[in-house]
Amino acid sequence: MKALVIGAGGVGRAIANIASRRKFLTSMVIADRSIERAQMAIKRLDDDRFDAAEVNAAELEDIRELIRDTKPDVVINAVDPRFVMPIFLACEIENTNYMDMAMSLSRPHPKYPHTEVGVKLGDEQFARDWNWAERKIWAVVGMGIEPGLSDVLAKYASDELFSQIDQLTVLDGSNLVVEGDSFAPSFSIWTTIEECLNPPLVWEDGKGWYTTKPFSEPEIFDFPEGIGPVECVNVEHEEVVLIPQKIEAKKVNFKYGLGKEFISILKTINKLGLDKKENVDVQGVSVSPRDLLTASLPDPATLGERMKGKTCAGVLVKGLDKEGKPKATYLYHVVDNEWSMKEYGDQAVVWQTALNPVIAMELIHNKTWKPTSIMGPEWFDPKPYLDLVNQYGAPWKMREEKI
Repeated sequence: MKALVIGAGGVGRAIANIASRRKFLTSMVIADRSIERAQMAIKRLDDDRFDAAEVNAAELEDIRELIRDTKPDVVINAVDPRFVMPIFLACEIENTNYMDMAMSLSRPHPKYPHTEVGVKLGDEQFARDWNWAERKIWAVVGMGIEPGLSDVLAKYASDELFSQIDQLTVLDGSNLVVEGDSFAPSFSIWTTIEECLNPPLVWEDGKGWYTTKPFSEPEIFDFPEGIGPVECVNVEHEEVVLIPQKIEAKKVNFKYGLGKEFISILKTINKLGLDKKENVDVQGVSVSPRDLLTASLPDPATLGERMKGKTCAGVLVKGLDKEGKPKATYLYHVVDNEWSMKEYGDQAVVWQTALNPVIAMELIHNKTWKPTSIMGPEWFDPKPYLDLVNQYGAPWKMREEKI
């Protein structure tokens, strides 16, 4: 398989690193607005299957030209979700398959943002499904860790463990700390702000999708493998869009284990207007406050040596087992930063995210997964995927919960 990865940040670098250990890959081009960053991503691999290129992910024609030059079997979108649609449309126009880890951006309801849905995550992409089907190309969307592996785990629970799902909550938490920094997020702050300050999305049977206020329904969840209790709150996330389309559940939501301190910081960012995407004039220079904040913080890809702890992604499923008895199970995936740095040289959060598009590519190459038009992770058989997760070094697990 020939792949083009757009984005040479932490996740793009980790995708190249993980894929370099797999035989299914014929070639991979890592492209970034900074050619130097793209070159650094492949330099450490010492693998002639990899090459670097320069591209502006905001410019449709620039992306189209790169696709024509590289002729990939699939384009992997590894940049912030604001660039989803230029890359997605470039692939559509050039009749090229596509994969991403975050879907097209939402837009809150103009009058009732905290109760009613406006434009949902991924709506712009799914609206074009007819065109992808007609062109006989495919797009696998939401194929990271969350969304991605979380959706696969939800599908496995539905297929193999439960006869009825009353509630399915995606729960993400960690005990990661960065030594020497008072505030250094382990993932893109641009994306984190987008997820956490938008109105959270919830699905309920009979009610459909609706929204709430940011940081709603706080609860303490005890994460496994020594991570421990973390305060989790409702957050807007793609799983709540994808899961109800293929899995019957009475309620689906996503809760992020931010903790009280991070929630307080995000609220302050919002109050100061530093979450705004629109440019403002600063002494004659036009700049987005969110872009300025992102540029001011450490690059998450560089934090691995100073990070300690574990990160966990999973789904808590409650309902009835196959015999009709009450059941609650947390299906999860934990990555220890010490392990990922030792084995791969990538910090835990970006490695855990990057793992999943590589696994999906391998399954598609082997024709185990056969995507058509636009599909999410739960459109496919979860068992071969989960088998491969275990082969890549950090196994997924289950923990029975109190009912």
